[in-house]
Amino acid sequence: MPTITELRARPPVPLPGGRRLDLGRPVVMGVVNVTPDSFSDGGRIADPVAHARALVAEGAAIIDVGGESTRPGAPPVPEDEERARVLPVIEALVRGGLGAPISVDTRKPGVARAALAAGAALVNDVSGLADPDMARVVADAGAAVIVMHMQGTPETMQVSPSYVDVVAEVADLLAERRARAVAAGVDPAAVLVDPGLGFGKTVDHNLALLRHLERLAEVGPLVVGLSRKSTLGHLLGGRPPEGRLFGGLGGAVWAALHGASVVRTHDVLPTVDALRVVSAIAAREGAHAA
Repeated sequence: MPTITELRARPPVPLPGGRRLDLGRPVVMGVVNVTPDSFSDGGRIADPVAHARALVAEGAAIIDVGGESTRPGAPPVPEDEERARVLPVIEALVRGGLGAPISVDTRKPGVARAALAAGAALVNDVSGLADPDMARVVADAGAAVIVMHMQGTPETMQVSPSYVDVVAEVADLLAERRARAVAAGVDPAAVLVDPGLGFGKTVDHNLALLRHLERLAEVGPLVVGLSRKSTLGHLLGGRPPEGRLFGGLGGAVWAALHGASVVRTHDVLPTVDALRVVSAIAAREGAHAA
């Protein structure tokens, strides 16, 4: 099993236009939902462009723009509607020089293609390349991709999730889908993986995955998103999403200490602060050991 130092020594993630995303220390991906029905902030972000800029000012290294809610039970959004939601935001951010790469959170190759043409640099696919065309779209654009594990679909994933060995099964599927991306022509260094906490998992499944993040990080640079999720609500006695900040910070710190390269969150500034402290402590320990 690789050490945290070895995981941090991975090469930067290549992005279109010769850009690179350095993952030498854990970085934060800020969430920008352009949806009326997100589980945590649906319809509450009046100006997604201004919100994205504020998240970068707070320290987000990546901005993840999504136009389809993938909360449990959410129905799919027609492709034209999803495209109409995300493209104006991405185009405006690119025109204004955001200063951080943009990820498009989509399961649809058509939406991904349009977003990448508009200037996005990554595709965050919660279906884990379930549509084989998605890998080709990413490869053709020279983009990066986040391959996530999900059992079922957002409409069905929390009905009765079941595994024999959740860690092994999630790791195996992520490895298989990573190989699919590479076979389609995506740079191996540009494939990140996400265990999909809450996507077809019970609380116990999520906790098992968190306990074994180092195993999942063997597959590729690891993205972890626990921010405001229902597992936190369960652990914190039923608190609503807006009351889960401190629990989410605990999860972010745990993830950073156990192999996560990227922490995806709605709460950027406090997460950035927490990870800066973790990185500083780890760097001092490394310097002392040397």
